[in-house]
Amino acid sequence: MFAPRDPDEYLLDSERRVIRVRRHWASLAWEVFEAVALLAVCVMISYILPPSMWLVQNILWYVALAVLLRFTYQVISWWVERIVVTDKRFMMTTGVFTTRVLMMPIGKVTDLTFKRTVPGRVLGYGTIVVESAGQIQALNQIDYLPRPEQVNDAISELVFGDKKAQAERFSMIKAQRLARVGRKKNPVA
Repeated sequence: MFAPRDPDEYLLDSERRVIRVRRHWASLAWEVFEAVALLAVCVMISYILPPSMWLVQNILWYVALAVLLRFTYQVISWWVERIVVTDKRFMMTTGVFTTRVLMMPIGKVTDLTFKRTVPGRVLGYGTIVVESAGQIQALNQIDYLPRPEQVNDAISELVFGDKKAQAERFSMIKAQRLARVGRKKNPVA
């Protein structure tokens, strides 16, 4: 009831999901640093203050609680965000309380840029910039993308690859799925 919808629920029956990932955990690095630093400052100030300043100490502990709640919200927000690429569109779902679904058709993609910094190489993430014909789309730049080489290759194949071969492969995958579902419903005795 309160959980956000699974991104696969937004897919059409005729769509084939190619990629489904969440941002790399490194995207939370600044939030972790910020939360730890603020908590350390609150604890140090509280430790230094004399017991007679109990009101200030109480306020500091409420500030620390607010920092923890904010960090928890950021982690939950990271957890529910998904990036999905199908054979027809890019899609990103975000939001804990209000779900946002950002989409861009694959057919509008005119250029695909792949960037990987030194920390990205070490930790295993990269950035993909998706450009369309003279427009800035909702999914223009996707930062902290895990396994960026594989994602870039898959997207390049979808955008610039052989459409006929993709359609044949998709129809074979769909037939195999239907055959598996049929076997589960009618098991052989």
